[in-house]
Amino acid sequence: MTTIEGITLVPSPSVARLNERQILDYRHHRTQLIKWMLYVGKNPERAEGYAWTTANRRATNLDTFYRWVWTHEHGYSTAITHEHTNDYVNELAYSDHSATHKNNLTKTLKMYWRWRVAQFGDDPWEPAVSFAQDGGPQQPRDYLTREERSKIREAALEYGSVPHYNSLSPEERHEWKRYLAHRFRKPITDIGKQDFDRANSFKITSLVWTSLDAGLRPIEVARARVSWVDVDNAVLRIPASESSKNEENWVVSLQDRTAEALGRWIEERRLYEKYADTDVLWLTREGNPYQSHSLKYLLQKLCEIAQIPTENRKMSWYVIRHSTGTYLSREDGLASAQAQLRHRSVQTTMKYDNTPVEDRRKALERMG
Repeated sequence: MTTIEGITLVPSPSVARLNERQILDYRHHRTQLIKWMLYVGKNPERAEGYAWTTANRRATNLDTFYRWVWTHEHGYSTAITHEHTNDYVNELAYSDHSATHKNNLTKTLKMYWRWRVAQFGDDPWEPAVSFAQDGGPQQPRDYLTREERSKIREAALEYGSVPHYNSLSPEERHEWKRYLAHRFRKPITDIGKQDFDRANSFKITSLVWTSLDAGLRPIEVARARVSWVDVDNAVLRIPASESSKNEENWVVSLQDRTAEALGRWIEERRLYEKYADTDVLWLTREGNPYQSHSLKYLLQKLCEIAQIPTENRKMSWYVIRHSTGTYLSREDGLASAQAQLRHRSVQTTMKYDNTPVEDRRKALERMG
């Protein structure tokens, strides 16, 4: 069986990504979901299903969502989590899709989680953001202030650092070796001076500083390549084939100090075996590209170092991008922010055209 009432169970883009056993499992999974949509999903108590057009459209939307998850998890899975869904909606919020399309996708995901609750007893899910029907630009939910951006930049210099090997007494060196053995997952007897040098890597500094300058989305951090980096001209050259949500090449400006940090990291990364056969710019300790959840964890650690309060704030990697857009549109106008953030439409950039909170505070103080 390849369809249910004309709705394709495994669309061709998914067939191209899966092996035969995965296709079989995915077909079974989709069969349960599509039957539920068609026959009971709209009103389970009355056994009333969705209209065919609605069910077909949502089945297509969900297949796209699943493939997004496979990309971020580096492999097939039907074990979807709330975090997956939240990250997907967060990326959707700052995409160039229309508000109507975003709203329809959110409805699809809400319906999907109603099925998960009914089928598997999962916890309900509610989106953290809703999309206006009028198509107006969405305001960023949170961003770093200027002071916080500076603190995060400085925290990236401190993150994971250790004392110089030769500055430690034998007792101190032993304790630091114990720490590095745990950090690098090596026997303590194998920890040497090179591991102390490795701990003071330029990897995190270059990743964070580049994200602050370029407003990198999580998917762009994962896709970033050494070949993008032009140290001499202090720019990233992102080709169309790698541009997130775009169809053209982008040249993204960097501060000189960011370009220098990238240059230092590119020299350093040659020493690590896990980079031997890949052009990926940054990999996690486990050798995987960074994803939304690993970047969120990194941001939390940076905020702890910088003593930035995070209570009652939606702190994901996007707060860095939001701050870049907010202050760049203020300092150099929407056209500059549009080019730096790689937006196809200036309408998307308009959501950053707002007065930063500290400016509003100063205005209130002037008002008395």
